[in-house]
Amino acid sequence: MNLTALIDSVKAHPDFPRVGMILCHVGVVRGTSRDGRPVSGLDLTVDRDALAAIVSEQRKRPGIVEILVEIQEGSLKVGDEVMFIVVAGDVRDHVIPVLGDTLNAVKKRVTRKTEHFI
Repeated sequence: MNLTALIDSVKAHPDFPRVGMILCHVGVVRGTSRDGRPVSGLDLTVDRDALAAIVSEQRKRPGIVEILVEIQEGSLKVGDEVMFIVVAGDVRDHVIPVLGDTLNAVKKRVTRKTEHFI
């Protein structure tokens, strides 16, 4: 996974002159579960078809030029990068909500995780 490569890809987009903002999300494996229990890592699976559908849907929103998502599948340990989301668009009023909506949809419909507790 390479966040810089994703950003470079956005900059190479033919419509990049329309971009006024690139917003990035970097998800990492936390050392605790949401309920506070310590974890050593997690296993993650990804529904690639659902991911493609979400990205396609979100790209249609006003002002959005590009959305790129990279997710690390498999066994991950605490501190590992799990997911990058890069949203490029014209103004923050368009870009910020799209990042949030994309992230929430991915977490709900795309990824499945199994945490390993210590």
